Amino acid sequence: MFKELDPILHSQLRLAVISLLISVKEAEFTFLKEKTNSTAGNLSVQINKLKDAGYIDVTKQFSNNYPQTICKITAKGIDAFEGYVKALQSYMNPNGQ
Repeated sequence: MFKELDPILHSQLRLAVISLLISVKEAEFTFLKEKTNSTAGNLSVQINKLKDAGYIDVTKQFSNNYPQTICKITAKGIDAFEGYVKALQSYMNPNGQ
């Protein structure tokens, strides 16, 4: 009756990152850090988990001699987010009404 929740997205910080990327398609690391109010270390770990799952692509480059990390949501990430939302809806409306 209840759909299984994606364990990758069932983390508050990873869900926040994916939610932000759904709306902006791609974002720089510092933007994600500010919006999620997380530490750089924790955000880095969670971004790597999302990358390993194939939910985001990560590009590392330099801008004005400073390192820059760009995160972009993938089609798989969009599908996973949509599935997660549908699964949550099944919990909020268990009788399908």
